[in-house]
Amino acid sequence: MKRITVLVATAVLLSGCAATEEPAPPSADPPTGVTVSLGQWRSDEVAHRLQVAVRNTTDTPVHFSDLQLVTPDFATVPPEPADATIKRTERTDLPIPFGAANCSPGGLPGASRPATVVAHLRAGSEPLRKVVFSLPASDPLLSRLLRDECSEFLIKQAADISFGPEWKRDGKDMRATLVLTRRGPGTVTVNAIDGTSHYIVTPEHERRPLITLDANAQRTETPIVITPGRCDPHAFAEAKKAFLFPVRATVDGGVERVLIVQPPKPQQDHLIDYALEVCGLGG
Repeated sequence: MKRITVLVATAVLLSGCAATEEPAPPSADPPTGVTVSLGQWRSDEVAHRLQVAVRNTTDTPVHFSDLQLVTPDFATVPPEPADATIKRTERTDLPIPFGAANCSPGGLPGASRPATVVAHLRAGSEPLRKVVFSLPASDPLLSRLLRDECSEFLIKQAADISFGPEWKRDGKDMRATLVLTRRGPGTVTVNAIDGTSHYIVTPEHERRPLITLDANAQRTETPIVITPGRCDPHAFAEAKKAFLFPVRATVDGGVERVLIVQPPKPQQDHLIDYALEVCGLGG
């Protein structure tokens, strides 16, 4: 009788332990047939945004609750709500923001490191779960964005490059200044400033280099002339990169870097009004 009691007690104890075991966590692997890659449209560049291009080769719809880019090369920002159900598709884009590049004052980084797109999703009727999509090292888009942003970073450690506050109309020209203001050590040289998809920039004094901030100087500037590059109405409707002016600069005679100089919003509006009037589209 004692033997039977011991066996029963042991069985009850074991069954109790089994009942308290935690279920296995859901797999973080992507659903079968669902892959992602990264893209970027022209309108995304100004917004510091990417597109997660989703491909679903199955007949099972996949609902994305949110997405997030996670990589050591860029600051991690909170997940972006998606609330999108993706059926069979070769490509459906879901936008996500991404953080500032993690740059070093020691020089430009190499190719981008491995990255992931983290998503909360469900395939079909399964519960919502966290899924990790792996992106390869040296992703061409991330590598380009990393080098572009870190090029700007290296120049901006030495000087701030901006447009001056005064914009004056002179007939059909708009006159402004390009200003260099000291931020750190080094001689900063601007070799050229290029126009954009909508505006032509002409230095008032044609020379190379265009302007130099000597190592012991705190500020310098040079006059420039801006004129419309396009006058068709469609150009003004699609002016996504109209105000992103590329500047080519060096520090202490090093490798030439390209950074983007963008006038503040009031000057952008002033430029649009000016261009519309010069182009005869003011009405």
